[in-house]
Amino acid sequence: MPVSLVVRDLIVDCSDSPGLARFWGTVLERPVEGAGEGFWVSLPDGNQPSGIFFREVADGKQVKNRLHVDLNPGDGTLAAELERLTALGATILARHNRGSDLGWVVLADPEGNEFCVESSDAEVAAFEERLDAEDAARQPDPPGASRVIR
Repeated sequence: MPVSLVVRDLIVDCSDSPGLARFWGTVLERPVEGAGEGFWVSLPDGNQPSGIFFREVADGKQVKNRLHVDLNPGDGTLAAELERLTALGATILARHNRGSDLGWVVLADPEGNEFCVESSDAEVAAFEERLDAEDAARQPDPPGASRVIR
């Protein structure tokens, strides 16, 4: 069945279109482009949506976002990304753990729009490997097996 609709862009209402576009362009390491209607950050080919458009509006943010962006570090760690993002002007709003050192953090951009950054795939894989190793160490030896202790 053909797809009837695709998400082309995300639109962010803001008071400073060029400033917020620069912030997000730096966060996502993507170029910022501009036009009469506002500024945008194009996402890499193959992404849906293809970009984030920043449109200036007169009214400011009033309540919690009903839609937000979830980010995952491609390389590196959640901690390294938090350091980088707060240096760019993001504010940490909340930290959420998943019963371990994994989890996600809710941040706000310079205009208060909320977004999340999760533990990286590498951090999750390392945690799962550690759990697998702990499970294997707890397995009883089969009858008649000898264990070498070093």
